[in-house]
Amino acid sequence: MHFDLTQVDWFYVVVLALLAFVAALIGNVLALGHRIVAAVLTAIVFAGFFVALTYYPHHLPLPTAPVGQKAAAPAPPPPAAPTAQTPAQRRPANPIQDITPPPQPGTPTPAR
Repeated sequence: MHFDLTQVDWFYVVVLALLAFVAALIGNVLALGHRIVAAVLTAIVFAGFFVALTYYPHHLPLPTAPVGQKAAAPAPPPPAAPTAQTPAQRRPANPIQDITPPPQPGTPTPAR
């Protein structure tokens, strides 16, 4: 798999790296030397920073939330209105199309 590094939004990468760095600093200060607690706190602080940066309407030139991108998608066309059919035109709800009568008692069945 090849990456086209010219397509990377480097500003956003730097912003997220700085967020991770600040979150790690905060997590380590709050954990007072406990590595597992520091890792958990860092993840929680980073998640909070990321959600605030991505979903809060701050008008910075960063990628927007996926919710805003979904709203730009075209809406599917409305379903067609059902046409009025007489009872004779309606198809039965049974999915079986070939209806054969059951064999009569006393009639030999063909060998398979």
